[in-house]
Amino acid sequence: MSNWPLLSILIWLPILGGVIVLALGQRASVARWTALGVALLTFVVSLGLFGMDMADPSMQFVEKRAWIPAFDIWYALGADGISVALIVLTTLTTVLALIGAWEVIQKRVNQYVAAFLILEGMMVGVFSATDAMLFYVFFEAMLIPMFLIIGVWGGPRRIYASVKFFLYTFLGSVLMLVGLIYLYVKGGSFQFADLYAMPLNAKEQTWLFFAFLVAFAVKVPMFPVHTWLPDAHVEAPTAGSVILAAIMLKIGGYGFLRFSLPIVPDAGHEWAMLVIVLSLIAVVYVGLVALVQDDMKKLIAYSSVSHMGFVTLGVFIAFGLLRDGNNLDGARLALQGSMVQMISHGFVSGAMFSCVGVLYDRMHTRMIRDYGGVANVMPWFAVLFVFFGMANSGLPGTSGFVGEFMVILAAFQAHPFIALVAALTLIIGAGYTLWLVKRVLYGEVANSHVAELKDINGREALVLGVFALGVLALGIYPKPLTDLMEPSIAQLAMQIAGSKL
Repeated sequence: MSNWPLLSILIWLPILGGVIVLALGQRASVARWTALGVALLTFVVSLGLFGMDMADPSMQFVEKRAWIPAFDIWYALGADGISVALIVLTTLTTVLALIGAWEVIQKRVNQYVAAFLILEGMMVGVFSATDAMLFYVFFEAMLIPMFLIIGVWGGPRRIYASVKFFLYTFLGSVLMLVGLIYLYVKGGSFQFADLYAMPLNAKEQTWLFFAFLVAFAVKVPMFPVHTWLPDAHVEAPTAGSVILAAIMLKIGGYGFLRFSLPIVPDAGHEWAMLVIVLSLIAVVYVGLVALVQDDMKKLIAYSSVSHMGFVTLGVFIAFGLLRDGNNLDGARLALQGSMVQMISHGFVSGAMFSCVGVLYDRMHTRMIRDYGGVANVMPWFAVLFVFFGMANSGLPGTSGFVGEFMVILAAFQAHPFIALVAALTLIIGAGYTLWLVKRVLYGEVANSHVAELKDINGREALVLGVFALGVLALGIYPKPLTDLMEPSIAQLAMQIAGSKL
């Protein structure tokens, strides 16, 4: 497959599949099976990306064709270790989301599954683009299917949640567009490689840094622009929440790695402490907010903001380590920790939202007070829910521990106080997660509806089992993932160690 345009196939196969599903009409079973077949095929093709040269940090599977020659905009694709990890996570999670939603959605099924396939293609496009304008087009286009997924198949306040989601993310990325146009006017190119090499003075870098910061901070989402996320999660259907948490939030972290670090390294050094402080607020304060939630989905949504705070913390701790002590190994550890945390959060949050979906499908309520004693009637579900709860708390042996530990270790090298504050998440995270598990699973069966619950079926066991395998594999032996990303991470650390001034 080495001569095949792998990345183009991964982008356009699910998009074309979505169009075909729409054309097949309203026959639900045909739509479901066709969508699952396309998603499985896309996942199998994505495994071909592991055929890359692991030691080469440069972009591989490169494709480049003129798209809008008048403005030097190219259809340019490429993937390194960072991209490959996120693309495979995307293709796998889409398969699990479609299986998880198999019997749940009963109206407009073909449009529902088509939206997921088109969204998958757009997300792979974001992780593959090496032309900044192509990246921006995919970055914006993927808002549309998610807007529809929340707005059409969501809960009672779905219109409010979908409009809020769209406005936050769209307005944030408008600033990124302004920044990209400025870079084009200055250098005449949208190619990542050209933008990395473009000389920029301190003032230009500062303005561009904040333009990128706003765009990607909304996507992560960082404190204080995180308020759209709980609403979006609460109203989204379960599969929408899984994709939103497992993949779409990662695009913010990926944007920082691709734009803020290599294009404006000096402004990154200058303003790193601002982002570190905002990340610590997200880790601690938003974690405390999660403690007081009475809605399971809202609690997990706030925990997502807290855990994603580690991603931005690791990215910008790298700046501090390079600036203050030229600690290249520490910077690489911080960046690796951020990436491992992104992949881990994809598995853990996807699993947690899937577990809530299992309960919601049976009881049609997400309120914690309506449950209690679920373990007595759903023992297999209880085992998996406790396991994912432990991973969400950062228990050693699960993926939730690895990324956070790497970031805390790197933070300690920058400043012990930062590491101390970041480590509070292990206590707060255990607090809200274990309290959730206790109230939902244990105690007497106080509700007659709970007493009638049936344990997970084969389809649900398959979805949760795959998530559990991912969490366990990454927790026990993360080396294959870190080896995959190490050359790209090392090159990134070298880029941000340099100066454009």
